[in-house]
Amino acid sequence: TMAHSKALLVLENFIGGKFVPCSSYIDSYNPSTGDVYCRVPDSGREEVEAAVKAAKDAFPIWSSKSPWERSQILNKLADLIEHDLEAFAQAESKDQGKTITFARTVDIPRAVYNFRFFASSILHHTTECTEMATMGCVHYTSRTPVGVAGLISPWNLPLYLLTWKIAPAIACGNTVVAKPSEMTSVTAWMMCKLLEKAGVPHGVVNVVFGTGAKAGEALVCHPDVPLISFTGSTLTAQQITEKSAPHCKRLSLELGGKNPAIIFDDANLTQCIPTTLRSSFANQGEICLCTSRIFVQRGIYSEFLKRFVAEAKKWKVGNPSDPAVDMGALISKEHLEKVRSYVKKAQAEGARVLCGEGVDSLALPAGNQKGYFMLPTVIAEVKDESCCMQEEIFGPVTCVVAFDTEEEVIKRANSVKYGLAATVWSSNVGRVHRVAQRLQSGLVWTNCWLVRDLNLPFGGMKASGIGREGAKDSYEFFTEVKTITIKH
Repeated sequence: TMAHSKALLVLENFIGGKFVPCSSYIDSYNPSTGDVYCRVPDSGREEVEAAVKAAKDAFPIWSSKSPWERSQILNKLADLIEHDLEAFAQAESKDQGKTITFARTVDIPRAVYNFRFFASSILHHTTECTEMATMGCVHYTSRTPVGVAGLISPWNLPLYLLTWKIAPAIACGNTVVAKPSEMTSVTAWMMCKLLEKAGVPHGVVNVVFGTGAKAGEALVCHPDVPLISFTGSTLTAQQITEKSAPHCKRLSLELGGKNPAIIFDDANLTQCIPTTLRSSFANQGEICLCTSRIFVQRGIYSEFLKRFVAEAKKWKVGNPSDPAVDMGALISKEHLEKVRSYVKKAQAEGARVLCGEGVDSLALPAGNQKGYFMLPTVIAEVKDESCCMQEEIFGPVTCVVAFDTEEEVIKRANSVKYGLAATVWSSNVGRVHRVAQRLQSGLVWTNCWLVRDLNLPFGGMKASGIGREGAKDSYEFFTEVKTITIKH
């Protein structure tokens, strides 16, 4: 086994500006082959303690820098990641199972942009001031960084979502202890190698690798970490809320979705079908914003279904490093089993699986036979009460159902515990606004999907989370506001 482990990539924690080996490690798999390809530190209380101490020590110097100084460092880091874009994309694809195309065009460019965006936005915030002339008083607010931020990011968009937290946290003058998912830690570790060159002082960004149960819990329970920003499942968020309650921590929780697409009979299907395929199956359906319930008005239901299934069958599933492939592997064997079990449940309930899992056969290249692959799967005639319509599946599975009226579809779209994103397809402007107003959803896209302006609030309603992120929202979360009154 010694010779075997030599060939594997071995990651180390990054604490106080240095890579630190760990006493125990976890295996990380390449989802497209099913082989172990990397060893990730299995950190716990001790490692988190060291990282929090390093972050605390770095806080006075970092927080006293001007926004302009911090901005220049963030821009430098963005340049360095961009310079290594191809290496980062390759690593992300191999570690996560996503296609090289998706990593190259979405994940890594967005990680770069996250740093550039907050490097810029931090320079343009203003504070408030009011006058009470009759009392001879002036009031103004000041915003200061909070301290050590605990950042926990998921496995679906690893560097993309980690940088969406790190960038605003450090732009505002906080120091951080980040814990990426143990399943996808490689790009975070690669980023750590660039921090010193970018001019990030030691201890400003610390990365501790490991599981949620050990490393995550230690971070959430640490008394010197006043803020936690978490992206992941609603279940884990409940545990974070409970464990952080005794410390009165500030929480930003970006959770799951069961996102509806509502397609009215006046929708432009030429645009709607390719976009809805993407919104259902992009990144193997492993995006919290993916569409998993498609409501189609009865007049166009059969035409939509016929065309949608025909296009879904054209999607090529296979080796993620093949540029001709549309969909890669799911994150893990366990996750693949979970996603498949939903398809089986739907069949047992009498729903029709029109293509994909259990219906079509999947031909894989020789090296990928043991990978965690699954075809884009479309299910029709599912009841609204079915777990397939109520629970987040987080895989390449979407359910298509018919509806008759606007009133009815709004009610049905809102009948789940989640409320993250929704898409509406219609060429009637009045209807678009009416429906968007009434959907219980943090984001509503009309005649498009995943078009983001990072200035604007991002986040969910109901079980999809607490808080919002964006230029202004992230600034508010990562700073403490104080009101000062001066009588003259």
